[in-house]
Amino acid sequence: NVKLGGLGPDYEAIKEKVREKLKHQKEYAKQIKEYNMKSITLVQRLPTKPQVLPSVSRQKALEYAKKIPRPKTFTTRQSDEEVKEGRVLPQTLNGDTLPQIASLETLQNRHEKEKQVVAAFRTLHIL
Repeated sequence: NVKLGGLGPDYEAIKEKVREKLKHQKEYAKQIKEYNMKSITLVQRLPTKPQVLPSVSRQKALEYAKKIPRPKTFTTRQSDEEVKEGRVLPQTLNGDTLPQIASLETLQNRHEKEKQVVAAFRTLHIL
């Protein structure tokens, strides 16, 4: 019953072994799939744990933030002279009054002075 003759590998025997391995792999995959399906259904039936509250450090931070005093807001009151003259300062949406804009002449004078200062710097080659 001995098969003689042949110097190379027996391809037919190798193919048979590969088929057997593939068959065993498929069977094993089916078993694992069935096991996983059963375990998934068991896990779904288990009651879920209650949600964990936020971390302790976050709670401490929130409590600390509540205890910090708020910064004071400054409200500008209209002077008696402005009320008498009937000048009303423009107000923002929050009700705060805006500061009065300097007159045009003072702004022009300031601009001219700053121009002279810049010209002096340029002559000294600083700018």
